Amino acid sequence: MASEKHFDLVVIGSGPGGYVGAIRAAQMGMKTAIIERNKLGGVCLNWGCIPSKALLHTAELWSESVTHGSKWGIGFDNVTQDWDAVIKHSRGSADRLNKGVGFLMKKNGITAIQGHARIMSGRSADSPCTIDVLEASDNYYHDEGGARIGSITATNVMVATGARPRDLPFARFDHEVIISSKDAMVLPKRPDRMVIIGSGAIGMEFAYFYNAMGTKVTVIEMVDRILPVEDDDVSKEAKKLFTRQGIEFRTGWATSNVERIGNGAIVTAHSVDDASNVETFDCDVVLVAVGIGGRCDGVFGPGVDVAMNKDLIDIDYIGVDEPTYETSVPGIYAIGDIIGPPALAHVAAEEAVTCVERIGGHHTLGVDYNAVPGCTYTNPQVASVGMTEAAAKEAGHELQIGRFSFAALGKAVAVGATDGFVKIVASKPYGEILGAHIIGQDASELIHEFCLAIRLEATAEDIISTMHAHPTLAESIHEAALGVEDRVINS
Repeated sequence: MASEKHFDLVVIGSGPGGYVGAIRAAQMGMKTAIIERNKLGGVCLNWGCIPSKALLHTAELWSESVTHGSKWGIGFDNVTQDWDAVIKHSRGSADRLNKGVGFLMKKNGITAIQGHARIMSGRSADSPCTIDVLEASDNYYHDEGGARIGSITATNVMVATGARPRDLPFARFDHEVIISSKDAMVLPKRPDRMVIIGSGAIGMEFAYFYNAMGTKVTVIEMVDRILPVEDDDVSKEAKKLFTRQGIEFRTGWATSNVERIGNGAIVTAHSVDDASNVETFDCDVVLVAVGIGGRCDGVFGPGVDVAMNKDLIDIDYIGVDEPTYETSVPGIYAIGDIIGPPALAHVAAEEAVTCVERIGGHHTLGVDYNAVPGCTYTNPQVASVGMTEAAAKEAGHELQIGRFSFAALGKAVAVGATDGFVKIVASKPYGEILGAHIIGQDASELIHEFCLAIRLEATAEDIISTMHAHPTLAESIHEAALGVEDRVINS
């Protein structure tokens, strides 16, 4: 525990929202502490964004080199997988960055406290917020805190406790056969057969990884398409491409039961349109990837009555005043997944910076929620920002659509990345860009030109008049913008 127990800001949770907010506060001269119940870097760094991308990169290497190497004139004999080494590399990536966050805390003079934080009071006219620090459990999914080991006070507290995976009433995590995304990153061996319930970004990333590594994967999705938040055209293209890779889909199907049988499970599902149309799937592992829910169990002590909001499926999130991110209790703020979607690491980081800058009295433009990029790191990748075509029509916009296929792009042909396309949703009559959608290689890198375009209210003509280097994948953005005006050159 810190010897000086009062701080200008105490941050609870050290994920990409928490640690970034703590650093920004320290840069502004605030005396700052951060309380973490587990590992610095939070879920994203230790069990989400970073280690999962290490796994996905391994799958890409395996697929490109071993499965498709012959088309490049590269041959391999007696190639094998070392599953332990695959997992070790992923965990090593997380461990390295965990140490990096620790270094950043020291570099910026931030007091890092290990334990479970419980806020015992908000700020009043004559007293600061008080926070007890309790012993933390190793339970990734739930923690109310243990014995009290100390107490500190703060002028302000920022809650950045993130979220955890959700299971289903008939498919509770047992972490062996019925697993979460965390479990999927450290399975002791590669399963022969896997069923994934849910085809959002998490479900599809693991579907891609395990399928590429040799597992027979079946994805069950209740709505009639995969990647449901994406543009309709992207969802259709993704299903076609991933089916070609060998992933089996049941879209428009609902999972009704998961039963453990010996060392595996039987998953029962039925068509949403016809409940009598039932199938069962034998598998070694069931990954439940139906989303996440905010977690702040044990963070608020008795009498700290922070107002909560519920989403459509009755999940609790902390309610905040968006311009400041202050909760209903004075002096207590919240950012990131715990205040609700979009549940993305980069959103949490931007909210944290906005929150602490406004606490410090700085002018800040705030978070532009119309320009939030979303990425799915499969191969091909999927990335989007702004409105889908359907959402833009529903909002009453008269539209111009520009689309360009990677199959017609020189760089894509050269590197064998001809799957997918770029799609621009623009408004008439001026061509203002309302949304952009990419499926293809490096989509997560290409999307940021569109993020800036939407942030600056740019038009298709602005992109057309911006020179793009040749040969690059980014030329597809230029061509799609030309498509908005019916001026495509290379297709």
